[in-house]
Amino acid sequence: MSKTPRFTECILFEDENFVFINKPSGISSLEDRNNKETNILQMAKRYCVDAQLCHRLDKETSGVMLIAKHNEAFKAMADKFENRNVHKVYHAICAGQLHVNNKAIVLPLSITAKGLAKVDIKNGKKATTLVSTIENFSSFTLLSCIPETGRLHQIRIHLASQNFPIVSDITYGGQYPYLSKLKRDFKTAKWENEQPMMQRVALHAHSLSFDAFEKKYSITAPYPKDFDVFLKLLAKYDKETAFYSPTI
Repeated sequence: MSKTPRFTECILFEDENFVFINKPSGISSLEDRNNKETNILQMAKRYCVDAQLCHRLDKETSGVMLIAKHNEAFKAMADKFENRNVHKVYHAICAGQLHVNNKAIVLPLSITAKGLAKVDIKNGKKATTLVSTIENFSSFTLLSCIPETGRLHQIRIHLASQNFPIVSDITYGGQYPYLSKLKRDFKTAKWENEQPMMQRVALHAHSLSFDAFEKKYSITAPYPKDFDVFLKLLAKYDKETAFYSPTI
């Protein structure tokens, strides 16, 4: 894993109430009982002693994350998240080509004994994700995903359930993408194995919007380097050529 950035390098915006950061992939939101590595909460408290996380992102997920600087702000946002008054948009790159516009995936989810998400029609909790195509390539699609509920791994399992798993999401059926599959004259250096174009789950928390303390907050997180480079490689070597695009 690359060197952990300084907390101040991750800040997108802050005021007297909140700090918005662009969370790097590979860093957990909270301390894992089996893992003593640096986590976002720990980094935030070093910056602001009263800092509290308003929500979490998976370890591999990058993107905008909201941190309250005082308890009143934390309580206000806990209420807003519970009542779905926070607009969250994620960008994901999935395998396959599809054309959708605000397609609702409505499937109840539960958690397995191993701590993973699964579709559970009988006993699962309601979960809804709105999916729209941003850009099509020949073998991949860049999607906008809006989770109307906040279940564990919701976007990941919802896309996988439609046979469009997120790139490199091995847990839910995704596969690593290799440039050699797209570039005819691709060659690796002698004695070296080819590395995937994207080595972690291709999911990025793109924006977060809400009203609080008589202010309108709307913050967007730029793509990190790995996500951006992957998209540029797709634009160069996996151009749109298909005539038929399946939908979900």
